[in-house]
Amino acid sequence: MKNIIVTGGAGFIGSNFVHYVVNNHPEVHVTVLDKLTYAGNRENLAGLPADQVDLVVGDICDEKLVDSLVKDTDAIVHYAAESHNDNSLKDPSPFIQTNIVGTSVLITAAAKYHKRFHHISTDEVYGDLPLREDLPGHGEGVGEKFTPDSNYNPSSPYSSSKASSDLLVRAWVRSFDLQATISNCSNNYGPYQHIEKFIPRQITNILSGIKPKLYGEGKNVRDWIHTNDHSRAVWKILTEGKIGETYLIGADGEQDNKHVLEFILEAMGQPKDAYDYVADRHGHDLRYAIDATKLREELGWKPEFTDFQAGIKDTIKWYTEHEDWWKAEKAETEAKYAANNQ
Repeated sequence: MKNIIVTGGAGFIGSNFVHYVVNNHPEVHVTVLDKLTYAGNRENLAGLPADQVDLVVGDICDEKLVDSLVKDTDAIVHYAAESHNDNSLKDPSPFIQTNIVGTSVLITAAAKYHKRFHHISTDEVYGDLPLREDLPGHGEGVGEKFTPDSNYNPSSPYSSSKASSDLLVRAWVRSFDLQATISNCSNNYGPYQHIEKFIPRQITNILSGIKPKLYGEGKNVRDWIHTNDHSRAVWKILTEGKIGETYLIGADGEQDNKHVLEFILEAMGQPKDAYDYVADRHGHDLRYAIDATKLREELGWKPEFTDFQAGIKDTIKWYTEHEDWWKAEKAETEAKYAANNQ
């Protein structure tokens, strides 16, 4: 596998994967295909070697462009997606176009040229789980978790569009011999994440002198994983995973939103109650939790970032040291939230 395409490779999780490949597999050439919407950023790829990474600015819905790129590659790793739940509730149409139509274009080309395809998805396709009352804590494996056999039950236009894309990939595997695998991952955190998302929004609010905001009572639980662990898992699945299989990626990192926000405040020298409550998001899923047993046992992967608080402190440090990366967008991002009383 000498040449791969990474769609959405200028976004948060995709760019971290590109950095992982460059740092660990210098023999692999990466073509990043990214539309450079607000969530994609050239600066996420800054400093990477020009002879190993190419950026093609384009749309995954562009059939001619996709065909021309796919025929000359060995594999496609598909990160590109519209991914913000709040945005999907305001206007679902970009989510339908990118996440469903775009995926269809990619898998059609991959099947045509018999290329390896890995599809990046989310745990949100499974809906949500009952709340755990023992949190905050460190995710001791208590309570029901999502498995590869869990039923799909998406709650938002975003998660519905991702569920649709998963099903398209599965259908192409069966009907057109697509050489594909799927991974559904829990919530990522780390560098290069857009400031509209929960953790970087809170960090950059504090750095900007803005009081952080918490949806509802803050009891909603997310299963956090450092983006570097996600990248390692994706490479493992891409190179060793069984065609047609789905692997769940998680690091036993369950935390409720209130606990995460309070830890961020304390780590940044603020009172842990220095935030405001805002009205909960419509259809806000209660809890996500991943059972990654299949990935661990079949492929031998395990997370390296197992200390969530240490990972958050490193993330705080990154946003503190890279204010030039996010500062210009901060006012506009907060204005959009304010318009919806969020």
